[in-house]
Amino acid sequence: MKHKTKNNCNSSVRKGQILLKESPFVYGLKSSLRYERCDFCFSSTQVLKCTACKYVSYCNRVCQTNGWEVHRDECQNLKKISPRVVPDAARILARLVFKLKRGGGTQRGFYTKTNFRVFKDLMSHYSDIKEDKKRMEHFTSLYNVLVDFIGEDNVPNSAELLGIYGRLVVNGFNILDPEMMTIGTGIYLGVSIIDHSCDPTAVAVFSGTTILVRSLVDMPELDWSKVFISYIELLNSPEERQQELLATYYFLCQCARCLDVEEVKLNNSMVCPNSSCGSSVPVPSKKSEDEEISSFGCSKCKENVKPELYRRFLEVSEFVGLQLENMKTFSYLDVAKTCLEKQGEMFHPLNLQRVKVLDAAFESSISVNQWSDAREFGKLLLPGYRRYYGELHPLTGILQLKLGKICVFLNHCDEARQFLRAAESVLSVTHGREHSLYTEHLLPLLMQSQ
Repeated sequence: MKHKTKNNCNSSVRKGQILLKESPFVYGLKSSLRYERCDFCFSSTQVLKCTACKYVSYCNRVCQTNGWEVHRDECQNLKKISPRVVPDAARILARLVFKLKRGGGTQRGFYTKTNFRVFKDLMSHYSDIKEDKKRMEHFTSLYNVLVDFIGEDNVPNSAELLGIYGRLVVNGFNILDPEMMTIGTGIYLGVSIIDHSCDPTAVAVFSGTTILVRSLVDMPELDWSKVFISYIELLNSPEERQQELLATYYFLCQCARCLDVEEVKLNNSMVCPNSSCGSSVPVPSKKSEDEEISSFGCSKCKENVKPELYRRFLEVSEFVGLQLENMKTFSYLDVAKTCLEKQGEMFHPLNLQRVKVLDAAFESSISVNQWSDAREFGKLLLPGYRRYYGELHPLTGILQLKLGKICVFLNHCDEARQFLRAAESVLSVTHGREHSLYTEHLLPLLMQSQ
């Protein structure tokens, strides 16, 4: 877990208030977006390539001039290795190396008026990474790339570089666009004070490359030991979340949600076979093929689940699990529909697998312009988002914003207004009324829906 110093402020905190606003210490745009977005401000607009390296692009001369302090260290090196693409992690690691050579180690990131952090205050998890085979393989490959990219004379010794690498991978933030899609990576010194919880009290959103940490709850005072954001994807089971936290950050979460037995039961639940009941029935996992399938039932109406239904549930669950794994990078509408058809009325609406399939079906419907399908899938998905992300989460607000936009397009104006007003109540807290998502996306749609 990241090292945290407790610091209190006597002033009370209101829900939606900005707790911290910070520019990055070092940051980098995803290489796949380098001809679509400005390398300095990350704006998605008409961009022009750097005339020297032709690797990065800028939206105008102002951004090119402002970005030169960082880009000048890499410009000729990028030109030297052209047309090869530098791995994103290697490029930002090189930027860290050059920043520290320029004296960046003394730069302060304030999280109160008087309390701050410098780069060396960030935990490197040096010993954990040394024991982590996968991370060490990644580090070794990056070391070789750096030698080729910026020259051996510029690369620190392996021990020093491993410390820099550790601080990057453990403390780095994914920089997100207004719709919460990753567009780059950044190190934020002050914000690194905030710990993780799967039941967060704050959220981090971005305006360009600037990070904004906004409170999701009212607090009698600002106490950093009670401010938590989520480091990971929340649409996962407690077991999956713990595995990701341990593999990436080297700690396990002990929040109330991770210890909630009821959430574990709901993750893998079916609908009670008694059609007049409709309750969720937790499904026990089958340990082995030889294990005899024993009966279990609904705690509410006492209806038993027959072995044949249990066996079918396990078969469908296995099939859907494989399809979800295959759709991690790209979702296919026909595959998602097949999964939903197989799940049928057997899977509970809040079963985690079913929610994930609905998520894939919703996004793939949008990608192929199947707006009526997207509307139906989105409406079915919304309870799952509320359950796993929470009512006040950017993704819950964005889902309602997308549903409102779809309903405007389909001329379901009354329904559109309901979704957009619900989105407004979320996004005004998570993003604020000055954010581009609110002013440029939500407000025009609210006007249209009138």
